[in-house]
Amino acid sequence: MNRLLRVLAWTARAVIAGLAVAFVAVLLRPELLQPPAPGGPDGWSEAVARGAPAIVSIYTVGQDTLAWPGSPGLGSGVILSREGHVATNWHVIEGTTDIRVRLADGREAVPRLLGADPETELALLQIDLPNLPVIPLGRSAALQPGQVVLAVGNPFGLSQTVTQGIVSALGRGALGVTTFEDFIQTDAAINVGNSGGALLDTRGRLVGVNTAAVGPPSPGALAEGIGFAIPVDLVLEVTGQLLRHGRVIRGWLGVEPVDLVPARAALLGLPPETTGVELIGIAPGSPAETAGLRPGDVLLSLDGHPIGDSREALSRVAARAPGERVRLEVSRRGEQFLVDSRLGERPGSPRPQPGP
Repeated sequence: MNRLLRVLAWTARAVIAGLAVAFVAVLLRPELLQPPAPGGPDGWSEAVARGAPAIVSIYTVGQDTLAWPGSPGLGSGVILSREGHVATNWHVIEGTTDIRVRLADGREAVPRLLGADPETELALLQIDLPNLPVIPLGRSAALQPGQVVLAVGNPFGLSQTVTQGIVSALGRGALGVTTFEDFIQTDAAINVGNSGGALLDTRGRLVGVNTAAVGPPSPGALAEGIGFAIPVDLVLEVTGQLLRHGRVIRGWLGVEPVDLVPARAALLGLPPETTGVELIGIAPGSPAETAGLRPGDVLLSLDGHPIGDSREALSRVAARAPGERVRLEVSRRGEQFLVDSRLGERPGSPRPQPGP
């Protein structure tokens, strides 16, 4: 009997330990609970069936041009909540006097603009309809190059169009599309009207908002299979702030940085291999001016962390809250020093206009 009790006790401890390990694994990797990817003989139809109902078509009227179905002024959007919050691209609705949203089930609504952030090309609308579908959410941080993705939207007025491709690359920037760029590059076809639509993974979850495609750089040179989407993690961060504040609140130093190249570093009295950014402009009345920074200074680090390029400098300052103090390591004509600065709020995000 004692032996049986010992065996049962050992088994119970093993079961409890196994459940604990499983709990921790699911806590850290919730995607483990998802069903297998629905590819196979039927393609990605299950993924489309999950995500497409919450992807809307957007039609706009501009100042002079009527833009209903079949004409310019087309776009797409994604329903993020039961309350009718719809994410789309800023350029889809910029300068419009009237906006219409058409759902996959044929219903239409006139949305209200809650806020916009041109610096990430995102806008947040709200529609008032019952029983709204909501897009399942993925995690763009978990994406890897080579993964299959699906672009769903309203290209050329052809609503609920699905195209397939892969993640071509991650973290694309310096494209000149937005101020803050961290794009997913994909070869899924993105055409006029896809802007604001969904980039889905093979489980039908939103991983990005389609925003731009590369056009021909010169006559006769075609760019094919190069499109860009805003990662869903950034979409949720920006739309969350738009919902709470009507704008995105970012830190601001008030400098115009450019990448420091080896030849320029040498002219400024620094070793050619130095990383950092040169400040070519200081905004009047900015925290940078108050801290005594000047054009020609080189910003080497922020709070002890080296700065690699101008994009990194901009993003790291913007990620801080207005009012926070930062410590900057600066080089001026080869002499290095530390300076503290209290960040302001980055200007530029428009407040929503009164809507119907």
